[in-house]
Amino acid sequence: MAAYDTPKFVVPVSLDQILQGIGKSIEELKSILGGKIRREVPMPRDIFVEPTNTSDTSEHKLTARAQCANPRVRQEWDSYSASDRRAFTDAIRCLMTRPRSGAFAAAKTRYEDMVALHQTRTPSVHGNHIFLLWHRYYLWTFEQLLRSECGFNRQLPWFDETRYSGRFAQSSVFSSDNFGSVDIGGQCVTNGQFANLAINIGPGTGNTRHCLARNGNSQLTANTNSQIVNGCNAYGIYSTMAYCAERGAHAYGHNGVGAVMIDTYASPADPVFWLHHAFIDRNFRVWQNSAASRRTSVDGTDTNGNKLTLDTVINVAGIRPDVRIRDILDTQETTLCYRYNY
Repeated sequence: MAAYDTPKFVVPVSLDQILQGIGKSIEELKSILGGKIRREVPMPRDIFVEPTNTSDTSEHKLTARAQCANPRVRQEWDSYSASDRRAFTDAIRCLMTRPRSGAFAAAKTRYEDMVALHQTRTPSVHGNHIFLLWHRYYLWTFEQLLRSECGFNRQLPWFDETRYSGRFAQSSVFSSDNFGSVDIGGQCVTNGQFANLAINIGPGTGNTRHCLARNGNSQLTANTNSQIVNGCNAYGIYSTMAYCAERGAHAYGHNGVGAVMIDTYASPADPVFWLHHAFIDRNFRVWQNSAASRRTSVDGTDTNGNKLTLDTVINVAGIRPDVRIRDILDTQETTLCYRYNY
């Protein structure tokens, strides 16, 4: 199998650019951070249309609702026990053996259903303000598949990349006991729980069988640091924070792991994707914790320029039911019912 090192899907921003953008409007921010996110591969032909409600009468602010009684507490990887870690990787491996749904022609397994879902949705959920919200529900959907189809019964982990910025290879995430090596120059991963993994979705919008490869770059992962995260979280409005977050630690984490993780469309084929996006969702939740209004209101636009409202639909192709933004804006309400350990 060939290893692929696909083009970077976004030009990351610097800390100086982030700090310059604090307090600016979204239009000013786009000018500072370099405009619209660049796509270097064509859109897939089988894109699902993201349903949205664009009525001018839709609410943009939600009255606080009841919290769930016993939220799951997502655990940072270093606080995960050895048995927790093995349970998580075993559940992912299980999903890689489960039969596909049939909804995605190129998918060979249930796990690849999730990769193909991301591939088909990429143009509508990247480079616009639905990015954080769609990926929040996408990650939760993945968790539900692990639980319902593979018996996963632990807390979902996340990887605090600020603690390992510039030195991802030193984290046990990338050990031979867990997800396998990262600094391997774009070659196939041959150790860890996903050694010699064959991927059928991607690269890009195509589907050519290839291996799980990585190409770690410490200069890029150095920018998953707390200054970058806190800089984006200093933005007071959802739309500007989300725009910054996508081009900040999110982009540096993907590009710094490299190879499959650089592929915007099919990056979930690398199981490290889930730890990375849990980190991004955790940063989003930290931002929301700073003010109650951030858990009850939304602004910004979708890929077509339609305003996001509380009734904008988040769709995962029937793998789980459609939800509205109002259902997932607060992770501790009844739909999602989770929080992070810090």
